[in-house]
Amino acid sequence: MIKAKNIISDKGNPITNQIIITDSKKDSETFQSYDSIIAIKEKKNERYSYAVPEEHKTNVTLDEYYWNYSRTTAKYRNKFLNETTEETKRKIKEGIYLLAQRIKGRIIV
Repeated sequence: MIKAKNIISDKGNPITNQIIITDSKKDSETFQSYDSIIAIKEKKNERYSYAVPEEHKTNVTLDEYYWNYSRTTAKYRNKFLNETTEETKRKIKEGIYLLAQRIKGRIIV
């Protein structure tokens, strides 16, 4: 089942144009800002995932162009990933996160 909901502000209000799309079948979440897919989180199906560091339990793919497009995008991407921009940059540099190009509205790895 696929569900879409607005990101909720710290004050409890839904944020217009900042959307999290949950796909329970694929066990994934997608962050969309306006019409752009910014990030996709997919859980890894590892048998003994308790022994794996938390940041390696999820595959994260970021749009190569839009992942850090604006202050607003960064603010809500950080909320979605539960980290700072500096942490995201480190994970990209270390290969923990994948950057991908967008083709016809879809992220292509």
